[in-house]
Amino acid sequence: MGLQEFWFLAIAVLFIGYFVLEGFDFGVGMLMPIFGREGSLRNDPSKPHADQEMGEKRRRAVLNTIGPVWDGNEVWLITAGGALFAAFPEWYATLFSGFYLPLLLILVALILRICAIEYRGKIDDPVWRRRCDLGIGIGSWVPSVLWGVAFANIISGVAIDENKKVTAGFFDLLSPYALLGGATMALVFALHGAVFIALKTAGDVHEDAVKMAVRLSIPAVVVGGGFALWTQLAYGKSWTWIMVAIAAVSLIAVVVLTARVREGWAFVFTTVAVVAVVVLLFGSLFPNVMPSTTDPAFGLTIFNASSSPYTLKVMTWAAAFMAPVVIGYQAWTYWVFRKRISTAHIPDSIGLSVSRPR
Repeated sequence: MGLQEFWFLAIAVLFIGYFVLEGFDFGVGMLMPIFGREGSLRNDPSKPHADQEMGEKRRRAVLNTIGPVWDGNEVWLITAGGALFAAFPEWYATLFSGFYLPLLLILVALILRICAIEYRGKIDDPVWRRRCDLGIGIGSWVPSVLWGVAFANIISGVAIDENKKVTAGFFDLLSPYALLGGATMALVFALHGAVFIALKTAGDVHEDAVKMAVRLSIPAVVVGGGFALWTQLAYGKSWTWIMVAIAAVSLIAVVVLTARVREGWAFVFTTVAVVAVVVLLFGSLFPNVMPSTTDPAFGLTIFNASSSPYTLKVMTWAAAFMAPVVIGYQAWTYWVFRKRISTAHIPDSIGLSVSRPR
């Protein structure tokens, strides 16, 4: 294996790590605003609705499942972007200039999400918290959908001219295949997040997370299966059928396991499904990195988009020393914060009080 192939594989691994870890982060953010909203997850009308205080504690319990790890999970994206810039600068330049608007929207949504998470508990006011919950939801849904749209366009190809410049506009990126990719990413992440909440919580929050996972599992199987099959038939290789099969079996297993309240194994299989889909995408792409629909000769490959051999060699040595350290401390973080959370663990709010004029 040459250095160009190695770094294509390394970038694929970094995106696998990002989508597996940030995937359930996004899923938790998507679902967190609805937990405790007047019994929206409970269908028994004989049960009284949770009062405002208990509903708030339920949402805080959900948010606390990712509290110690969400910012560390974003390191995978930063590392993937840095590796892309250093190893394949032509790919980086064409991708970030051609997909400027969707990537900007992703960035703005991530900033909104970060600010909402960090400042949600600073003010003890229901209106403030509802607005932060909305920010967390938007900041989780928008990146999930747009990452799916972006990768679907990378796989299917976009209009690139002889100067390696993308000539397609934003709305040209919203093809049916790309929109299906966005829906797939969002649904799979939401399912991944629901299973993670069930794995990390106890009590009524756990029960509601299991119900949400059961409801999301069927749509995720249908939409994700359709996207995987379309990708394989249109762009896949013979060996990537294995990834389609693994993704399909994993999502079907999640349906069965969530119905049986086996959230530990269900989380394993949602993780396997995400890994299989990303491998399918990168496997279908290789050795291209940005195919051109204008003329195949204008497309970018790992060979005409890469840095010099010396640069790739230096990067390889740096990665060999630093990657184990990063993976080690992140694994330690997950081990330390491995216990389940319930509303009994959530203290009263200590944020600043707000007096509103009557």
